[in-house]
Amino acid sequence: MKDMIAYCGLNCEKCEAYIATVNDDQALREKTAKLWAEFNNAPILPEHINCQGCRVDGVKTVFCDSLCHIRQCALKKDVTTCGDCPDLEKCQIVGEIISNNSEALKNLKG
Repeated sequence: MKDMIAYCGLNCEKCEAYIATVNDDQALREKTAKLWAEFNNAPILPEHINCQGCRVDGVKTVFCDSLCHIRQCALKKDVTTCGDCPDLEKCQIVGEIISNNSEALKNLKG
């Protein structure tokens, strides 16, 4: 479980991309791609919805792999999660996630 907590504190096991990947669920990929494309106003296709978690080896969505500023910062700082970063409380990069998701903050501090 701990490996499935993302750098930002979100639980990858609850992510639709992760669930679709581990269950090879094409219908969920299609539904998630449509929702994410609308939400992000971006061309996201079902084949983009493959992820095994941002902190473990394996496939990742394009966003998680190379566009997520939180992941890039954590990798650069060589921290296990943002919870290990001394700047967590004042960080604007992860601040939006933890201010809107108490579970993420709990995961980072837990």
